[in-house]
Amino acid sequence: MITVKILGSGCANCKKVEGIVRKVISEMGFDAEVVKVTDYAEIMQYPILSTPGLVINEKLVCFGRIPSQAEVTTWLADAVVEEEQAA
Repeated sequence: MITVKILGSGCANCKKVEGIVRKVISEMGFDAEVVKVTDYAEIMQYPILSTPGLVINEKLVCFGRIPSQAEVTTWLADAVVEEEQAA
């Protein structure tokens, strides 16, 4: 299962990122868990300068902007491939 973390305070941009992620997961049928990380100390464990941040399987893929649906689809598909290769 893929783990996706949305890093941020819960602002409008964070919610937009979450919406894009959930839409891609639903459309593509990925087996994924979406976790919202709002704790500042936990967010700072990742090398980000601004939120929102997007972490897929503990790999920071984007921060400080809202990624496109195409970008999120590519990142999630790559994570699925990496997970299958590791199995």
